[in-house]
Amino acid sequence: MAATVGIVLVSHSSLLAEGVAELIGALGSGRVGVRAAGGTDDGGVGTSYEKVVRAVDEADSGAGVVVLADLGSAVLTARMVLEDGADPRAVLVDAPFVEGAVAATVTANTGADLVAVVAAAEEARGFRKL
Repeated sequence: MAATVGIVLVSHSSLLAEGVAELIGALGSGRVGVRAAGGTDDGGVGTSYEKVVRAVDEADSGAGVVVLADLGSAVLTARMVLEDGADPRAVLVDAPFVEGAVAATVTANTGADLVAVVAAAEEARGFRKL
């Protein structure tokens, strides 16, 4: 099976990250590596540098990784991890957390490359619900 772009969800809440991971995991048909990096190492609300590093490593099957963060310090933590060189093919995407994750996963599931998956996540910002 060919490598697909992985998805990492960085959130202040482990429940939020795991819930979105569950949703998009169902859309990825098991082909897309989806990892949640939510909450602190001791189970609290916040972010964990180590969780993000581990999630990026686990999500990468060789085609790159799209990282989505919910807000504030989750963005800063993800940036630090990527700037420290966790994976040169990992990209932090400025996209809505849920909609961007769904768009990225659906696109990655088609076998699209990292550039196309990043674009799909970013385009989700313009999706109208009504």
